[in-house]
Amino acid sequence: MPYAAGKEVPVTRPSRIGPTARGRSRRGVASTAALLLSAGTLAACGSDGGGASTLTWYINPDAGGQAEIASRCTEEAGGAYRIETAQLPRESSQQREQLIRRLAAADSSIDLISLDPPYIPEFAEAGFLAPVPEDVAERVTDGVVQSAIDGATWDEEIVAVPFWANTQLLWFKKSVAEAAGLNMEEPVTWEQLVQAAEAQDSQIAAQGIRAEALTVWVNALIESAGGSIIEETAEDPGDVQLGLTSDAAAEAAEVMRNVSTVGGPAFSTAGEDANVTDFEDGDAGFMVNWPFVWGRALGAVEAGTLDASVPEDYGWALYPRVLEDEPSAPPYGGINLGIGAFSENVDAAFEAAECIVSEENQAYYFISNGNPAAKASVYDDPEVLDVFPQAPLIRESLELAAPRPQTVYYSEVSGALQRVYHPASSVVPGETGEEASELILAVLRGEQLL
Repeated sequence: MPYAAGKEVPVTRPSRIGPTARGRSRRGVASTAALLLSAGTLAACGSDGGGASTLTWYINPDAGGQAEIASRCTEEAGGAYRIETAQLPRESSQQREQLIRRLAAADSSIDLISLDPPYIPEFAEAGFLAPVPEDVAERVTDGVVQSAIDGATWDEEIVAVPFWANTQLLWFKKSVAEAAGLNMEEPVTWEQLVQAAEAQDSQIAAQGIRAEALTVWVNALIESAGGSIIEETAEDPGDVQLGLTSDAAAEAAEVMRNVSTVGGPAFSTAGEDANVTDFEDGDAGFMVNWPFVWGRALGAVEAGTLDASVPEDYGWALYPRVLEDEPSAPPYGGINLGIGAFSENVDAAFEAAECIVSEENQAYYFISNGNPAAKASVYDDPEVLDVFPQAPLIRESLELAAPRPQTVYYSEVSGALQRVYHPASSVVPGETGEEASELILAVLRGEQLL
């Protein structure tokens, strides 16, 4: 699941930052501001001549799964509505930019949105998402993994509908782990992996690239060490309390620096796809990455571009621990559904959203497109288990996973982290976190630009 930091959209932002610590309240300080953007006239989608509402669903690029689900739900609606899809750009930052510009212009053609979770607070706070009715919120969160519920929450309210939820696993070559004497049935630490890679003249594939993937890594390490990037919110953005100078942040920095020594010569430019290539054909014996790894390997075997012995050597385990006695907090990703606040068909859009996230459709999407479900029951589906033997572990990882900082200023926070924590080889425990804190606060106060 590729990500990239994009050009910032010129907006006047609300003075509110949401807390991110797991287990804490995600309440912010109530404040709303208008987004001052100009945009051309945008067409609205209403009802057709036959009385059926035409809903436009803005989707992120995939392998055709969302379009198929739209067709299924259109048929199931029995003429009450039909769903048409419109594809957003590939990168999540560009998706955000396009949607913000259109919603700031009160675009009524946006009925449903496949929305990257880190941007949900910003959209909700700006009034771009229609409020989720209480009965709908209860139904769409019933039996859903905790991280997906957290990612759909802002100001202690469900503001989006959980659709699919992603997480990273520790992938390893069984031959390398066995030779290193690692017991992969038990939790392992990053320190153990570094030692094993050194002993076996192997490498660890992780996302060292200066992109959103680096923020994902930094956040997972700090959360795994018991900390949070944002510890306390404040009405004044300049008064927000960051956790980047904490002991947890120092532990995370130590891990990053150590992993960079066994990450290979291209570690500072390696993203998820490059990591998989290194794991399939290169020297990497260990890797942290999303579940698409498995489907990619099987597809390559079927296409004749990868020997079957390669995925036969794959093993998988929970995300590595930072501290030996502290469970890891794996990355959380995926997509939630937002309903456009300016849609002329809000009720129909919520009805469609409930169809889209049904257990049957989530299972289909998992099997066909490789995107894990938000509903826990899907992981017991025999067809899912047949395609993804990792399914029970993915569900366990999602229950432990921690969202990235939930804040209306997410783009600024992530951009600053990417600047300061890259390359990982230059990270210094106790210093890099302080530098990142100073930069983030200066940006939030309007004293510096990214």
